[in-house]
Amino acid sequence: MAPSIFFLFCTSIVFLILLPASFADSLCRPDESSALMEFKQSFRINRTEWLCDYPKVESWSLARHGDCCSWDGVKLHYLNLSYSEFSGKIPSDISRLSRLVSLDLSLTWWDLETPNLGNFVQNLTMLRELDLSYISMSSPFPHEMANLSSLKSLKLVECQLNGEFPVSIFQLPNLEVLDVRDNYNLSGFIPELHWGNPLKSLFLWGTNFLGEIPVSIGNLVFLNELSISECGFSGSLPDSLGNLSELAYLDISVNKFQGSLPASLGNLSELAYLDISANKFHGQIPASFANLTRLSSLYLSSTNFSGGIWHWLANLAKLTELYLSDAQLTGPIPSSLGNLTRLVRLYLSYNNLQGEIPNSLWELKDLEILVLSRNNLSGTVDLHRLENLEYLYLNFNNISFVSRIEMNTTLPKLSYLSLESCDLHEIPKLLGHLSGLERIDLSHNKIGGSIPTWMGNGSRESLWYVDLSHNFLTGFVDNRINLPLPNLTYLDISSNSLKMGLPTPPPSVSYYNISNNILFGDIQSICRAKSLVILDLSSNSLNGTIPTCLKNIHSLEILDLGKNKLDGSIPQAYPKGCALSLIDLAENRLQGLVPRSLTKCKMLEYLDLGYNQILDRFPLWLSELTKLKAMLQSLHAMKVLVGRDRLEYMNTWVDITSPSYTFQRIFDYGMKLMNKGTEREYPKVPYALMGIDLSNNKFQGCIPDVIGDLKSLVLLSLSNNILTGSIPLSLSNLTRLESLDLSQNKFSGEIPQQLVQLTFLSSFNVSHNQLSGPIPQGSQFNTFAIDSFAMNEGLCGDPLPKKCTMARDNLPFPPSRMEGEESPFNLDWKFVLIGVGVGFLVGVVLGNLIIDKKSKWFLYYSKKMGYDYSSGVWQFEGHGYVPCGTSGVCIMQVFGASPPATTLMLRVYNGSLYYYRNPVLVENIYNRWFKLNVIHDVNASTVKIYIDGQLKMVAPGRGGGSHYFKCGVYAQDDASYYMESRWKGIKVLKIRD
Repeated sequence: MAPSIFFLFCTSIVFLILLPASFADSLCRPDESSALMEFKQSFRINRTEWLCDYPKVESWSLARHGDCCSWDGVKLHYLNLSYSEFSGKIPSDISRLSRLVSLDLSLTWWDLETPNLGNFVQNLTMLRELDLSYISMSSPFPHEMANLSSLKSLKLVECQLNGEFPVSIFQLPNLEVLDVRDNYNLSGFIPELHWGNPLKSLFLWGTNFLGEIPVSIGNLVFLNELSISECGFSGSLPDSLGNLSELAYLDISVNKFQGSLPASLGNLSELAYLDISANKFHGQIPASFANLTRLSSLYLSSTNFSGGIWHWLANLAKLTELYLSDAQLTGPIPSSLGNLTRLVRLYLSYNNLQGEIPNSLWELKDLEILVLSRNNLSGTVDLHRLENLEYLYLNFNNISFVSRIEMNTTLPKLSYLSLESCDLHEIPKLLGHLSGLERIDLSHNKIGGSIPTWMGNGSRESLWYVDLSHNFLTGFVDNRINLPLPNLTYLDISSNSLKMGLPTPPPSVSYYNISNNILFGDIQSICRAKSLVILDLSSNSLNGTIPTCLKNIHSLEILDLGKNKLDGSIPQAYPKGCALSLIDLAENRLQGLVPRSLTKCKMLEYLDLGYNQILDRFPLWLSELTKLKAMLQSLHAMKVLVGRDRLEYMNTWVDITSPSYTFQRIFDYGMKLMNKGTEREYPKVPYALMGIDLSNNKFQGCIPDVIGDLKSLVLLSLSNNILTGSIPLSLSNLTRLESLDLSQNKFSGEIPQQLVQLTFLSSFNVSHNQLSGPIPQGSQFNTFAIDSFAMNEGLCGDPLPKKCTMARDNLPFPPSRMEGEESPFNLDWKFVLIGVGVGFLVGVVLGNLIIDKKSKWFLYYSKKMGYDYSSGVWQFEGHGYVPCGTSGVCIMQVFGASPPATTLMLRVYNGSLYYYRNPVLVENIYNRWFKLNVIHDVNASTVKIYIDGQLKMVAPGRGGGSHYFKCGVYAQDDASYYMESRWKGIKVLKIRD
């Protein structure tokens, strides 16, 4: 049994013993004793893990004590099993305890689906208190709950309730506490409420309650707490809210309320907490708010109130929390805020406040959090009197210097300091005296010179976050290379002028970004950082090879080494469980092959290897990476600051843990893509954007047919490579495609007519290839310029001046007569076997599957149907299709029953069709339908091969007692990673006798 059950009987049940015994004056009923015994028997006690002197439940025995009211821990009117962390289903036996007055199963992590909540409570008619919070129910709110007329408190927090909330619950005559918050699929509305309703606490926040607040809300004269945040309420607030004279807590934030605030809210003399943030109120806040002298917490953020900070705030002397962020405030900060001497938290960020920060703010000695970021404030920041300050955010203001503090003064509590974009020209000396500093952000300033010694002081055990990016720093004062900060987790020194070797971060670092500097030398020392999640060394002058240790850092998710001078090969043998989601090695001097082991990096979404010296075939194996959003082979990556003080990089959550704090930041990967003929910048890649840019490399082979499965593809650029074969018909499946660039390759064949289906296509370029045939007409193709088709001598039709002489079928079936006077087509053939009519496909993706020569064919063959032969003239006819990438496989055979086994073998290798391994019968066989006729004259011992109606070869027979035809794919020693062939219209014929 889990330790939590021991905690239950050591705490919860001991608590129950102390309850008044007056509730158990009579003996408990046999059915109640039985229910408790069944509950005891539903779990196992492990004495080795028991935390109490003895388990309370050992005294539970019908034989020794028939009255269960005498059992340890039991008073049948009260049962509290909260915070026990059970699992599984709630024991149904509990519902048999019909005399229960109070039942608390909150935070037990049980689920209640069978029986459902309605059946569970139907016998508990004496309940006054019911708390099933954080129990998974996933069911509608039961109407049977309205029968519990004695209920005073009902708490069903975060239970996955759904459906319509019964209005009858609001009418329960004794209900004082109703708490159903955090049930986001629970809908309803607040009904008309009668005078004298006993409700004291109403918590609906985080539900789907809608509509307006009824005027009758003012009848809840006993109401002390009202929280309806994060719902869908709308309309204006009724004046009757001012009648709630007992109200101490009011939270209506994150709704759709509009209009002006009623002045009657100023009558709520007991109000201590008020949150009206994130609504659509407008106008002025009533002056009557000055009467709310008991307020300790006031939230007015994300509102549309106009004007400056209200002077009446100075009357609220008990305020400890004041939130005015994003409130459209203008003008200066009034010095009267200094009268709020109890303030602990002050938020004024994201406004248009101007002028100097008043000195009175530095008199707020209890202040722990001060947030003034994203305004237009200026002046001197004096901190020496703010002894309790822990968090200070001044970013995006015009602070020329930070403090007039004495050098021997320390502020031990200041732990978070954000001075981003404050027009600083030096690192404030004050920072060297902040012994408790945990997080410092000095990014996007004008700081030059060297990084001070104190920032590399190993005694600073609390410092875990340092951001010095986007400044003019040139190095470290003591020219250090190693950074000994023992708990440093986040280090960003990117976009500076550091001219030195690579500074080595401590092993604790998870995020390390030192891109866009002038670093030189090798990067082998990075192996010291064994906890990396994000590593960005891009845009420097680093050289040498990529350390093999990087592939063994199992936590590494983002690796950006682009735009350096790295050489050698990409490390091979990535391990199983590789967590990499982004790899950018572009614009280096890398050689060799793309590692096939990258298929083990199942989370990989972006891969950029562009502008290197990699000579490899098209990486078909990347199709195994189901999360791969884009193969970015020539993208110029960049990092940009966006949003509210968050660096967004790749839209990936990254958890980074410090010794005392865990935080999450969103990262987004910016890029440049060739879109519609121009290089377009994407600072943040939209979720739906999928771009493949393999341009400017030396990729060989053909476009894989599986590219048509990338349904969300918007941009595809394969220009300036050595790609061959035909343009795959499957591109017509990319219905979202806007830009397609296949220029400067060696593509041949026709442009598929089906590409006219791409109605979003606005940029198309196939120039400088070896294409032929008619240009598709209609739809978007009528808008493409002549340059899109230039330098293809065989192309014809608009917009080219060359006219087409005849229309050709898209799928070139051969003529009915073969060439040559002695063609067997002049003879009288009869059908022996009609094969598959349309779309017959045979194929396999090898992956890790090993197929030897003795393996069965993935095929269609006549022997399977019983048509083998030993004499006469026989013909195989069919239309075949070999997708790009299939190589080193046999697709058709005339098989003999005795050695040598094959009379004929047609083999595909690198896009050409071979007779055995030589000679070549047809080049550029990929991605097109071709007609194959094979005529075997057994008596004459000859085999004739016709492709698309043309005789390609007459080969000698090779003996054998009997024969049959095969078609499909058959793996051989040098088979490709991916292999497939498709067949239709298969026939087997013989000359009539």
